[in-house]
Amino acid sequence: MALLDVQNLTFSYPERETPALSGVNLRVERGEFVVVCGGSGSGKSTLIRHFKSALTPHGQRQGQVYYQGVPLEKVDLRTQASQIGFVMQQPAQQLVTDKVWHEMAFGLENLGLELEDMHLRLAEMASYFGLQSWMDRNVWELSGGEQQMLNLASVMAMHPEVLVLDEPTSQLDPMAATEFLHAIQRLNEHMGLTVVLVEHRLDEVFPMADRVVVMEGGRVLWDDTPRRVGQATADHPLAVCTPVPMRIFHGAYGTGTCPMTVKEGRAWLRQYQGKSSQAQPEPTTPTADLPVTLEAREVWFRYERHGADVLQGLNLRVPRGQIYALMGDNGGGKSTALSLFSGANRPYRGKISVYGRDGKEYKGNSLAGKVLGVLPQNPQTLFVRDRVEEDLWELLRDLPLSQEEKNARLDWVVEQTGLEGLLGQHPYDLSGGEQQRAALAKVLLLDPEILLLDEPTKGLDGCSKQTLGKLLQTLTQQGKTVWMVSHDVEFCGSYAHTCGLLFGGRLVSEQPARTFFAGNHFYTTAANQMARGVFPQAVTVEDVVKACTQSQ
Repeated sequence: MALLDVQNLTFSYPERETPALSGVNLRVERGEFVVVCGGSGSGKSTLIRHFKSALTPHGQRQGQVYYQGVPLEKVDLRTQASQIGFVMQQPAQQLVTDKVWHEMAFGLENLGLELEDMHLRLAEMASYFGLQSWMDRNVWELSGGEQQMLNLASVMAMHPEVLVLDEPTSQLDPMAATEFLHAIQRLNEHMGLTVVLVEHRLDEVFPMADRVVVMEGGRVLWDDTPRRVGQATADHPLAVCTPVPMRIFHGAYGTGTCPMTVKEGRAWLRQYQGKSSQAQPEPTTPTADLPVTLEAREVWFRYERHGADVLQGLNLRVPRGQIYALMGDNGGGKSTALSLFSGANRPYRGKISVYGRDGKEYKGNSLAGKVLGVLPQNPQTLFVRDRVEEDLWELLRDLPLSQEEKNARLDWVVEQTGLEGLLGQHPYDLSGGEQQRAALAKVLLLDPEILLLDEPTKGLDGCSKQTLGKLLQTLTQQGKTVWMVSHDVEFCGSYAHTCGLLFGGRLVSEQPARTFFAGNHFYTTAANQMARGVFPQAVTVEDVVKACTQSQ
């Protein structure tokens, strides 16, 4: 008997013509590690939300979901709460109490456990996940990675039979994401816990999975082992979503066994050792003579008067017409720096300048201005209407444009962000990636000179990332400036001109993107990690493929 059994599930959101799910069949056996992937809006999150009654979205449903052979709606909520663990995309969204130990005890209290049993479970989970020193900390003091690890520990304290995760690493830096995913792998391997994981970071999770389920248009396109799925998608647009070693292997027309990990990829690339012309970095554009759009000079900032400094003497200059990516660990001050440039916060020491003028002049709602356009980390904060199209028009109506110009701008933005089939939907009914695109559309409608983007690729699949990257390149060619906070090293390696690394509130490195990634060991792309030692200057998949084909 399957632990979870989805039979011919079809689901439609209210007032949406196209079903979000169409005849989905899926069995999850005990102890399996199943990865669900696919493009934004393919139905991944909608599917797994049907695994728990409290999270099932509102709409019309046909078909059935069984848990241990029983229709899910007949499984009492207490059993579902304890046996079906769920970790959401946004760490802070799942936190409900003030202290770490309160958060871990919250679910157990609701299950009515005896005090002695609660203490035992808290001690066990704190020891297993290494949270002993956190127990008295406030949850809002934790970094995003720490919050997500706390969510996982709190769920595991309930002793679930299955763990369902919806893009849990989307807001985590590379180090925190790796640590979190390895914790999931340990739970599956050491405890036999059943895992169903929706994830876009496939380089790490493919090797962990027993099966990979690929969704497209609300249907299951492939359901097979990771290697077979990688082979099946080689000539499909979704190939850009597969792990980097697989993409390089297929792009270079490789023979033999397709590598799935960086380790396997490095072994496969040894055949090119000493043969090749190196993949040389493209010449970087000199920035010294470019006008500066954004500048921070000796900026210090703290959120509380007697609190710790989040930024400590930050010095940073962003030239016009460039894509500048600021990277670093969770809680390191990246989003804080963005809030200073947007005018949402002010430093207590130092100066923020926009086009050489004091940042105070841009204080307030940046989206209402003509210079700055801000995409926040949580796109839902920008939505004010019940339909995507109404939300876009809400912003357009106040712009000093003719009706013809407004229509033309709306058409262009909708095309660039791929919202054609989503205009009639409620913003909250969209997937995480679709919400990100809808929020970006609102920012682009303003036609700002400077784009401030906080995690712009969050929730986006590989195809959508390519579209976004090309759009940002087009905008910079028109003289606009993009300053983004990002954990997506692959995206930054492909599209950023300059990368900065923030650590402990200070900018510890700032280099041309290709130099930055070629010189790092951890904050670098999977392609560079795979090619290092053979093509050391290669940063992107395209770099490695080109070097391989030139060496043949």
